Amino acid sequence: SLAPFSLVGILGMVYTGGVIGYRYFTGAYGAGGALAAQLTSAASRPSFGTVGASGVWTPQSLILISMLSTAYICHFNAPKFYRELRNNTLPRFHTVVGSSFGIAIAFYSLVTSWSFLTFGAATKPMILSNYATTDALVSVARFAVGLSLIFSYPLLFVGTREGLYDLCQVSLAQRQQPWIHIGSTVGLLGLITAMAVQVTDLTLVASLSGALLGTSLIFIFPTLMFRAVSTPSTNKWERRLCSVICGFGVAIAG
Repeated sequence: SLAPFSLVGILGMVYTGGVIGYRYFTGAYGAGGALAAQLTSAASRPSFGTVGASGVWTPQSLILISMLSTAYICHFNAPKFYRELRNNTLPRFHTVVGSSFGIAIAFYSLVTSWSFLTFGAATKPMILSNYATTDALVSVARFAVGLSLIFSYPLLFVGTREGLYDLCQVSLAQRQQPWIHIGSTVGLLGLITAMAVQVTDLTLVASLSGALLGTSLIFIFPTLMFRAVSTPSTNKWERRLCSVICGFGVAIAG
């Protein structure tokens, strides 16, 4: 039922990524570029240092890893996706998950690279804030991002509400009661909206949630659950690999 909303969100992000790539390849914001002079704020102008690839080994790179953990969080919707998948066999589900994550990784990598190669150290947490306000293509992209956030929000919200139900041990029958369904929905929306109005630093939100929640959902909890249900006959290398992955998640979160 949420598929149309998801499609609108995807189209908005694809358009935005295309605009970012187009502006990079045409050099519109580089030295002497057609739109470079329209950047009125010095903080938005491209700035490149001499650190190079060695910057990957600095502690600041862990912030990026935490943010990437946020980008790939969808585990809470996995059971719902599996139930609603047509011909929902495990091999088919594995194919869907593998191809979806592969496309997402490629898309994120391209957009991140184009953004940084355009503005360098001046890249802002919300990349579209770097571009000139008179840039018509980017103005449309801002609108597209807004649509993407609005139409993809139900996917995240449903997972949050279902998780709250599970935490409070609300039965399936109780969840169908109007006062519980409407009350929980309005209450959560109000709380989340109030927090969003107060918190404006996107880097803080993405890195903190990625470090604490993303790494837990991706690296820590699944490996601990696997070890908990494993038997003496379980491949010892799988158990060891789980320990390594769990340790990696703890290191990122720390």
